[in-house]
Amino acid sequence: MKNNQFKGIIAYPITPFDENEKVDIKLYKQLLERLIVSGSHAVAPLGSTGVMPYLNDEEKEAITEATVEQTKGRVPILVGVSNLTTEKTIYHAKAAEKAGADAVMIIPMSYWKLSDDEIVKHYDTVAKQISIPIMAYNNPATAGIDMSPALLKRLLEIPNVTMIKESTGDVQRMHYLKKELGEDVAFYNGSNPLALSAFAAGAAGWCTAAPNLIPELNIALYNAIQNNDLKEAQKVFYKQINLLKFIVEKGLPRAIKSGLNSMGIDGGKLRKPLLPLTEKESSELSVILKLINDLN
Repeated sequence: MKNNQFKGIIAYPITPFDENEKVDIKLYKQLLERLIVSGSHAVAPLGSTGVMPYLNDEEKEAITEATVEQTKGRVPILVGVSNLTTEKTIYHAKAAEKAGADAVMIIPMSYWKLSDDEIVKHYDTVAKQISIPIMAYNNPATAGIDMSPALLKRLLEIPNVTMIKESTGDVQRMHYLKKELGEDVAFYNGSNPLALSAFAAGAAGWCTAAPNLIPELNIALYNAIQNNDLKEAQKVFYKQINLLKFIVEKGLPRAIKSGLNSMGIDGGKLRKPLLPLTEKESSELSVILKLINDLN
């Protein structure tokens, strides 16, 4: 697999805020450390869980630099650098590379629907400005653009676009990618409820916020797949499926912060317009987490 150092559980840290809605770097480093020591194979700051679109340039750079400082080379770092314009995406990609990121992830963000040619040009222009690998991220639910398998194949003709994150929730897409791309290009699952199916389809890794709450189960699923133990993989997946569905349905930043709080861990505050889970939702999440703990 060319230029690929990412595999297994790629954990998304949250971006915590203080009472004044300022990014809390000290707390961020503590939460990031939990992900590293719990066994995550890589970390990916500035994704949906890290509320990347709600951060300004300085905050994004501070999070990236804090990630590199705290990680100290123990696991690879995949930084989200997406922006509406190609110019700004290049700016953040260069900053991530300079800070020490191992790769960047780009989703085509737009107000007007972009054509395939515009998307290819966007990625190609960014790629020419950096030397580290790029993960092309397909998530129509957040980007408003669904990159077809044919378009993804075009993107992979760009030399340092070497990875795909597929988050449509369509496992058939993953089977197609595996069949068409073989072992040359790694694809990653970004749809939490499809974790087991995605690994069965040949995903090299699972990009997920779940390790903030249940790292042992996430890693156990990956290990079972690596050991070709389907029965064990099904067992550990079914233990976590209700939580995986919940955090997606309620919104990753909100759900993860509430889950951390219910575990007695400070998850920080949210930045408006995001609001905490309701009392009813928080109680439901606590019950799910308790059931998981009772099963272990």
